[in-house]
Amino acid sequence: MSRVVTTYHQRVAQEKRALIVTAATALFLELGYDRTSLARIAERSGVSRATLFKQFPSKAALFDAIVTESWSTADEEDPPPAGNVVDGLSIIGRRYAELLGRAQMTDLFRIVIAELPRFPELAHAQFSHGKMPYFESVRSYLLAEHEAGTVRVEDVDLAATQFLGMISNYVFWPTLLVPGWEVSAERVAQVVDEAVRTIAARYAATGPVASTND
Repeated sequence: MSRVVTTYHQRVAQEKRALIVTAATALFLELGYDRTSLARIAERSGVSRATLFKQFPSKAALFDAIVTESWSTADEEDPPPAGNVVDGLSIIGRRYAELLGRAQMTDLFRIVIAELPRFPELAHAQFSHGKMPYFESVRSYLLAEHEAGTVRVEDVDLAATQFLGMISNYVFWPTLLVPGWEVSAERVAQVVDEAVRTIAARYAATGPVASTND
C-alpha cells in the first residue's frame, strides 16, 4: 500500500511541476521575466504558493527547470549505435530536429533573447544547462567513433557544430524569426539525411586514426 501511495504522490508532484513550468513559460513570454512573480505563477498554474516554493525556491531555479525540460528528449538514455556513423548521426539528427520543433524550445529562445540585456544570467543558464550538455553528447559520440576508427575527426568540436548547425539553420532559426514559417516533416527528414551524408563523407576514415589526445 505504501508503494502505491508513494507512486501516487510522485505522479501528482510531477503533474503539478508540469503545470508550474507551463504557466511560468507563458508568463515570462507575456510579462517578461522581471515582472513575473512566483505568486503570479502559482495563481496561473493553480497550485498553492507553498507547493510552488517547495519545488522552486526562486525564479532562477524555475527558469533552470524550463531550460532542462526544453532540452530533454524522451529517448536520451538510449545512446546512438556505435560503429556506424550514418546510423548514429541519423538518430542524433532526428532527435535534434524533433527537439527544435517543439513549441517550448522556441518559447525558451524568445525569453532569453528578450531578457538578455537585463538578465544575461538567463542566457548563461540556457547555455550551461541546455545547449552545452546536448552539444557535449554529440561531441562525445563523434570522439568515440574517431577513436574507434569509424571516422577521422581531428576537431570534434567543429564537426559537432557543423552537424547541428546544418540542421538548426534550416529547421529552427527561420521559425524563430519569421512569423508563419513552417517546415514539413518530409523536408526535415531530408535536411537531417543531407547533414548526415555531408558529415559522413567529410570525415570518412581513410587510414589509421591517431588519438586526439596525442
